Amino acid sequence: MQLIHTIAGLREALAPHRERGFVPTMGNLHDGHLALVQQARALVGPAGTVVASIFVNRLQFAPHEDFDTYPRTLARDCALLEGAGCDIVFAPSESELYPEPQGYKVVPPAELADILEGHFRPGFFTGVCTVVHKLFNIVQPTLAVFGKKDYQQLMVIRRMVAQMALPIAIHGGETRRSEAPGSEGLALSSRNGYLSEAEKAEALRLSRALKALIARWQAGERGLAAMEADAMQALRDAGWAPDYLTLRRQHDLGPAVAGQPLVALGAARLGKTRLIDNLEAAAVS
Repeated sequence: MQLIHTIAGLREALAPHRERGFVPTMGNLHDGHLALVQQARALVGPAGTVVASIFVNRLQFAPHEDFDTYPRTLARDCALLEGAGCDIVFAPSESELYPEPQGYKVVPPAELADILEGHFRPGFFTGVCTVVHKLFNIVQPTLAVFGKKDYQQLMVIRRMVAQMALPIAIHGGETRRSEAPGSEGLALSSRNGYLSEAEKAEALRLSRALKALIARWQAGERGLAAMEADAMQALRDAGWAPDYLTLRRQHDLGPAVAGQPLVALGAARLGKTRLIDNLEAAAVS
């Protein structure tokens, strides 16, 4: 496996390879990331090349968020990626990827990017789209794999690729969940490292709240605002600070409608750690 830090070096290394699978990450990897790399490996086949990027993107962090303290674990990440079947790790410095202030940015449509995560993290998806579009231009992959755990992000990227007519197939990877005793079912996240063992057990309350929201809908309840308010209050009563718990249509994240596949999404702060999760649900009339 090669570790490359420059755009010129990456382009030179990739020149002989036509079939390229790409997994962009911010590092501090866990089994969920490695599953995406393994998925990319399977999709491109033994003759293809798998590239993973590791770059903590300042553009998607608000001033009060954890850009400076976000864990940088490059040596460990490279060892994990090699074991997962990655061929090239692209780990540019900030000055390499942004040699001058990034004045040109990719701004996604407000109806998709300013709701849910975008509402609580203004400018987040502009930062995501800008860096991903730039990485796509550098790597020029034939396919890229993004995790479903960041459900809205996956949808934003898919729409960007479609509207920009980029020749890249976007694949979603299923959310990986912890199998560790006491936190079985917790969605894997780089930020789980901020949680104490007690908080990891408590963190399961978020996915349980999403399951309960789906169950009420599937049982025939249709008072969506009241259902979501109840779910939010239950988390507050348990000491959480929720941003949203909601049922949305899978295809466009509009409010839930009977007869269409749904997704329950939630974001909430447990102690000092902000967690997100989602669960898909089949359509019910």
